Amino acid sequence: MSAQTGELTDERLIQSTLTGDDEAFAALVVRYKRRILGIAARFTRSEAELDDLCQEIFIKVYRHLAKFRGEAPFEHWLSRIGIRACYDHLRKTRHDRNEMALDDVELACADDVSPKRAREVLDFALAKLSAEERLVITLLELEERTVEEIAELTGWSQSNVKIRAYRARRALRTILETHHER
Repeated sequence: MSAQTGELTDERLIQSTLTGDDEAFAALVVRYKRRILGIAARFTRSEAELDDLCQEIFIKVYRHLAKFRGEAPFEHWLSRIGIRACYDHLRKTRHDRNEMALDDVELACADDVSPKRAREVLDFALAKLSAEERLVITLLELEERTVEEIAELTGWSQSNVKIRAYRARRALRTILETHHER
């Protein structure tokens, strides 16, 4: 099968995996690893954490593969599992992130702030948000997904996504303003 794997559809690889062909699942992992890395990278702070989260996502996919109904593309189903696993990860690690100190990272509103410094400030502020707030901000603002896409990925209603986005932006603004005044 390995010679043909590049030609096989997702559906064929899924069926082969369900009949016990581990090479077929390995082909799915290779096919979608970059996609999952891209999703998970928005929610982790270290390479080790990223690797663990990606592995956790693919384990969940493997365990729940029989539940894939094919009503939407496999990539969409996989992304949904990835987003939910990242959300769970954020909830678990929220307390650790709140222990971070601002250190020398200051909110600099000047035009000469470096992209690296801006990213440090953003990472600090995002780490202070709740898991739900960080998830919605990441999907909406950093990944530029639509409200409809976020609703589909998270299982929240569209109005719930909008409410959470509003609250998350407000919380983020408060965090940034509070640390700017220091």
